Amino acid sequence: MTFPDPLTYDYPEWVVIGDYAFYGRDVVSFGDPLTVENVREAYRKGIFPWYMKGIPLPWHCPEKRAILEFDELHIPRSLQRARNTNEFGFTIDKAFDRVIEECARTPRKHEKGTWITTEFLRVYTELHIEGMAHSAEAWAGDELVGGIYGVDAGGVFCGESMFYKRPNASKLALLHLIDHLRSRGSTWLDVQVMTPHIEALGAKEIERKEFLKKLHETQSRGLELF
Repeated sequence: MTFPDPLTYDYPEWVVIGDYAFYGRDVVSFGDPLTVENVREAYRKGIFPWYMKGIPLPWHCPEKRAILEFDELHIPRSLQRARNTNEFGFTIDKAFDRVIEECARTPRKHEKGTWITTEFLRVYTELHIEGMAHSAEAWAGDELVGGIYGVDAGGVFCGESMFYKRPNASKLALLHLIDHLRSRGSTWLDVQVMTPHIEALGAKEIERKEFLKKLHETQSRGLELF
């Protein structure tokens, strides 16, 4: 095993790397390689990698974890109106490669590029081939206009990134994904870090201990999400 148990790990407040000190309360490891094996183990333990330029790869299990309980899902009226127009068609796992590539092209605010490096593209595509990473797509005819991808952590979908080329396309792809997950017995998904868009849909933050308990309990159900 590469990673410690994030429930019992003694998180340092600060980690010194070179000439810099980094807040360590959300990170269980710096610098472990991004491999299919490590990613597989990490997600099963509630850990995820998040690239930061100039820092050995951090593997996160945040003190505050964002999740979306499906029975607390809130669909704003404007989004419901967009959903009712049936403007888009939706699929699951039809274009994973294209979804993750489009997400990689979408820059984060105030930063150049994204955290989805070439190495991330390769490893998560391998995970998709193995049946662990999945995507939902929004289409306007034959044009891919939005999507989301993430990882199945043993019966819990962990959302990684979204993109859109038309208004609401990524949000509607997420709603399609939630409908799919519900049909397989799922009741919630891990959104990792809170954003305004996901908070507007009813996401909330819970403590790390509560998240890990919820993750392990759900894993014990043996759900087949895809």
